[in-house]
Amino acid sequence: MSLSMGYVDFILNLAGLLLWLNWRSIRFDPLTKRTPATLLGTLRPAAPQKLRRWHLLLVIAGLLVLRALFYWKIGTATGDTTSYLNLGVTAPGFRHDIFWQILAFSFLSFGLTLGIFYVGLLMLSVLKGPDPVHRLVKIPLGRVDGWPRWAKIILPFFATALFWWLATWLFSWLQILPPPVSMAHRFEQSLVIGLGSYLVWKFPLGALLVLHILASYIYFGKHPFWNYVKLTAQELLRPLKKIPLRLGKVDFAPVLALALIFLAAELAERGLNFLYLRLPF
Repeated sequence: MSLSMGYVDFILNLAGLLLWLNWRSIRFDPLTKRTPATLLGTLRPAAPQKLRRWHLLLVIAGLLVLRALFYWKIGTATGDTTSYLNLGVTAPGFRHDIFWQILAFSFLSFGLTLGIFYVGLLMLSVLKGPDPVHRLVKIPLGRVDGWPRWAKIILPFFATALFWWLATWLFSWLQILPPPVSMAHRFEQSLVIGLGSYLVWKFPLGALLVLHILASYIYFGKHPFWNYVKLTAQELLRPLKKIPLRLGKVDFAPVLALALIFLAAELAERGLNFLYLRLPF
C-alpha cells in the first residue's frame, strides 16, 4: 500500500473513531433525554432531536463500505494494489481487486484502530486518575471502567486472542492466509497475537510521562487536565518511589520509567516476533 493510501486509511479510521465516540457519548447528553422542563430550563433544544444513536452506526458502516468500493475501483484499474493489516507480528495482505477482501480490510482496519484506542483507555482506567478528566476515559469504556484492575489488565489479551481465533477462519475463507495446520497451531497463534496487544500500552504511558515531565518544569496553569497528568503519573511511578532518583530539584524517575517502558516494549516485540516465526506453518 502506498504512503498516500496509508494517509487515507488513517484519516478515514480517525473519522470513524470520532463518530464512534459520538455514538458512545450521545446518551450522556441531557438534551437528548426526556427530562422535565423544570430541570432543563433553558437547556431544552429549540427543535426536536432528530439524531439517533443508530444513525451514527449507519454512517460508520457507510463510510467503511464506500472506502472498500473506492479501493476496489482502484484495484480493478491497477490490478496489483494491496493493503496490509499491521498486527505486530504479522500483517495479512488484502488485494484491492478482490472486493470481499478489501471490504474485510476496510472493516478490520477500523476495528484495529478502535481496538488500539480501547486498549490505551484500559491502561488509563487501570491507573484511574481523578475526575473530571477521568470521565473522558469512563464514558467510552462504560461499565468496564468499574471492573477490578486484574480484569482490566487481562482483558486486552483475551479480547485480541479471541479476535485472531475467529479471524483465522475469515482469512482462510478469503484466501488471505493459509489455514492453521491444526487447532493447536490456531491456539498458539492466538496466544502470541493476544500478548502483542500489550505493546500498545507504551503509547499512552509514554505520552503521560512526557506530559508529566513538561508540567514539572513549565507552569501550564491550574487546569484539571494537568492535575490529572500529575496524579496519574505519580501512580505509574509508584514502583520507583523507593529508589533515590532525585538530584536537587531534578527528578529522574519519569525519564527512567520512560526508558524502561520502551526498552521492555522493544524486547517484548522481538520476543513475540521470534515466537511467531517459530510456529509451524
